[in-house]
Amino acid sequence: MPTLDIYWSFRSPYSYLAIDRLVSIRDEFAIDVHFRPVRPLAMREPDFFERGRKQFLPYLFRDAPREAARLGIPFSLPNPDPINMDMESGKVAPEQPLLNRVMDLTIAAEHFGKSLDFAQALSRRIWSGEDWSSEKALNDIAASVALDIAALDAWITENSDEIQSTIARNEANQLEYHWGVPLMVLDGEPFFGQDRLDSLIWRLKEIDAKRQ
Repeated sequence: MPTLDIYWSFRSPYSYLAIDRLVSIRDEFAIDVHFRPVRPLAMREPDFFERGRKQFLPYLFRDAPREAARLGIPFSLPNPDPINMDMESGKVAPEQPLLNRVMDLTIAAEHFGKSLDFAQALSRRIWSGEDWSSEKALNDIAASVALDIAALDAWITENSDEIQSTIARNEANQLEYHWGVPLMVLDGEPFFGQDRLDSLIWRLKEIDAKRQ
């Protein structure tokens, strides 16, 4: 069975724009999907926005809503931002409680076979502009995909080292192919960006991976 690794970030608007189609791909094709969340680029490369080109963010803020409108996907900026960062200076705070929380929960959800579904539900909420970070909101989001937040938290408490090693492994493996997200790797063949999902689907059809 073909294997599809998905490298994905909660702060990436393009990851959000891809998530519904990634779920559809999982459901439509007979493939072994591994969802591999990574931290945002601003945390993986803390000086990225400080040294980056000035056109990067203005273009991003124009392009992502435009793509959302083209795809018919609701889009609002997160409130709060999943990471603590000074947008003017590009400096990233050393402590990241919100991002750590969602990464812990998502990796725990993988233990219960629900990480892609949890990421879909949570990213929809994050990019709706509505409250997503309160414990009540996270509990509701988990429940919407048949996950129990108490069970997730119990697993997190017992597996903190495994969580950190999983994140490190995901990020190291991602860099074998590309630094950006969403990144889909089908049996070693990388497809970078939500605008390459059609290419991924074409390849899956070419290898006759559609469910019978």
